[in-house]
Amino acid sequence: MTIRTVLIGLGWSGREIWLPRVLARDDYEVVAAVDPDPARRKAFTAATGRPAFAEVDGTLAADADLALVAVPNHLHAPIARSLLERGLATFVEKPVCLSTSEANALAAAERKGAGPLLAGSASRYRGDVVELAKLVPGLGRLRNVDLAWERARGVPQARGWFTNRAQAGGGVLVDLGWHLLDVLEEIVGPVSFDQVTATASDDHVNDPRWSAAWRHDLPAPDIQVDVEDTVRGFLVADTGLSVGLRASWATHSATHDVTTIRVEGSEGTATLRTTFGFSPNREPRPRIVTVRRGQVGEVAVPVEPIGIEYDRQLDDIQRRLSDPSSPGCAIAGVRRIVATIEAMYASAARPAIPVGSIATAAVTS
Repeated sequence: MTIRTVLIGLGWSGREIWLPRVLARDDYEVVAAVDPDPARRKAFTAATGRPAFAEVDGTLAADADLALVAVPNHLHAPIARSLLERGLATFVEKPVCLSTSEANALAAAERKGAGPLLAGSASRYRGDVVELAKLVPGLGRLRNVDLAWERARGVPQARGWFTNRAQAGGGVLVDLGWHLLDVLEEIVGPVSFDQVTATASDDHVNDPRWSAAWRHDLPAPDIQVDVEDTVRGFLVADTGLSVGLRASWATHSATHDVTTIRVEGSEGTATLRTTFGFSPNREPRPRIVTVRRGQVGEVAVPVEPIGIEYDRQLDDIQRRLSDPSSPGCAIAGVRRIVATIEAMYASAARPAIPVGSIATAAVTS
């Protein structure tokens, strides 16, 4: 089966991640693109010989099997909703949506049109994550998971839409945090949280010296920067599982970009240390270290080409499009992730309660 694909969005993600991969495959065919920028549309047509439209309504769902949505975050849900209602299978880059109300609207659109919603979040397709997940059943009853993705310097598209809350939906929590929460579900299964505490800070997001030079972003307009570059959270599920989450676009505590996932169970721990994403300032190789009854071991992890997880995601799309049970599968996970992000932002926005007030309340109650 050759999947006729419309690429919606020719920004960094569409241009650098998805277009070259789809063009390189025999099982996909790019039939059109959509982008409001005339220069991008012209460049796309010159490179592919395919038409490009300024709006989604310019292309017909009947001419495609799949829409691949890679536009600014605030447009994900509205565009996906329109495509799903037409019955077109729709893959949406993370974050799939920015609120639980948007998740509910996408679910309704999917039911109406009967085309599947496919959720983008590539990190679960990494070989090192797959190897870590294999170890989890042997760790006993799960007690805690620590998730961290910290960049030494990696604010994306500073002073562009990525750092504007109205267009991005948030900062590093929406960007890197979505990946971490998705990987959590891949490792431990579906999880919802009853208790959420979080803090956020913006020490570096306004300083161009902390920008991600490796992204090769196009010049962006000078717009309001009002998102966090660092978030720290502690979450507790009704099962008793606790989760620590740290994500940072820029930090003084790291000399290079590091992703760490530590899973602690009643019978041992397993820790993956690697680097998610495309930054060249990365760990030399992924490593998984286990500790059981004081015995330290290391699990062999394959060194893979950067970005191979996106190729595997295209493989998975191919499988899901041929599976009649796919509609309705992705939205439950999307709803859990966005609900957790909402709760973390709500916690971070609340003023801290002075310790003395807590003590006084305990004595007087």
